[in-house]
Amino acid sequence: MRASRQAKKLVFAILAWTASMAAFVFFRYAQTPDLPQWAVGSGDLATLAIYMGIIFGSLHWLSNLIADFSAINRLPYVFSVIFKGLFLLLGATTLAYITQFLNMWAIENHMATLRQMLTVHILYTPSFQALIVYLVVVRVGLAFIEQMGLLVGPRVLMNIGMGKYHKPRYEQRLFLYLDMVASTTHAESLGDYRFSRLIQDSFSLLADTVSNNEAEIYRYMGDAVLIHWPLEEGIVHDRCMNIYFEFSQQLNWQRQYFEEHYGFVPKFKAAAHCGQVVAAVVGVHKQEISFFSDVLNTLARLQDQCNPLGQRMLISGNLAARLDSSDSRYDLHNLGPVKLKGKQHSTIVYGVSPKL
Repeated sequence: MRASRQAKKLVFAILAWTASMAAFVFFRYAQTPDLPQWAVGSGDLATLAIYMGIIFGSLHWLSNLIADFSAINRLPYVFSVIFKGLFLLLGATTLAYITQFLNMWAIENHMATLRQMLTVHILYTPSFQALIVYLVVVRVGLAFIEQMGLLVGPRVLMNIGMGKYHKPRYEQRLFLYLDMVASTTHAESLGDYRFSRLIQDSFSLLADTVSNNEAEIYRYMGDAVLIHWPLEEGIVHDRCMNIYFEFSQQLNWQRQYFEEHYGFVPKFKAAAHCGQVVAAVVGVHKQEISFFSDVLNTLARLQDQCNPLGQRMLISGNLAARLDSSDSRYDLHNLGPVKLKGKQHSTIVYGVSPKL
């Protein structure tokens, strides 16, 4: 799944840079009646845009990959942007000089074509210098978009940009609520700073499993997190249960780290529920997509029952009825109707455990 995500990021980078290079070539050359000396026909302009898009897109993706899996990821974001920009410029300049060297070698050995002789001087033209400035602008712009995607989620960013939720709309959604066990006790024993580090370390392990199960994080709430899917996407392949148990496994695998730094391994409890919600963009200076429904209130009350019922994860009867248990990796235990706080009617509740 990680390879699949990286492949998607690579494709996105190449497409974004191809579009950017096409715009550069169009505004630089297509508006003039004469083609540049190195171009035989207009097809060479399109080839140039695609070629540069592939090269710069690959360099863009590679710089992100290096930054994500190195200590650069822990630096302030501005340093990460500077590194990625310098990496791109260094790669582009190196490629240009390699091309020039090969062309000069061809000329010296009497193997050069007219086009190769003309491209030798490209590095010293105003067009190349304008391209360098353009690369910086595009790289910073794409870095800003990527950071916005990290802050609000790529789907949310796209939906806000497309205006999908500017008018409230009904949707069927599935929500998963994760909450740290004994968080108040941990906060008192660790202090605010170390407890916040604990939350950072814990939720950093959640990122991969959320992506692997095609989910999105709706909101962080202190030591809790709310995750959601469109209903039909969340009920397939045990996704709504996978996240909790895979996350718990990740925490267990990092047992030595947590015990060394905090003296214990954090544990979480979870609840999942589904139903109809109203989704809408709220806010003016800071916008976000919010969901309005009794579904979220029921979910919070359901999660409160984990400790009284002695369960790590609970799901509602409405959700259990939609799950395909024939090839599931989990057992559902009917705990019967439970009176949730603030609710007039009882709710059928199921406990969830992995199959042995």
